[in-house]
Amino acid sequence: MADRSGLKFVGFVFATITLAVMLTATMVVKSYADGVYTIEDTAFVRQ
Repeated sequence: MADRSGLKFVGFVFATITLAVMLTATMVVKSYADGVYTIEDTAFVRQ
């Protein structure tokens, strides 16, 4: 059976990773909303 200190450490690592991903996603969505990034139509027409 796992000890509590090990489980607390694993929980802390997962929580830190989760918060980092959420912060990154929030920053990207905010940048798209502010117009920093644009999704361009890059369709190439061959003749």
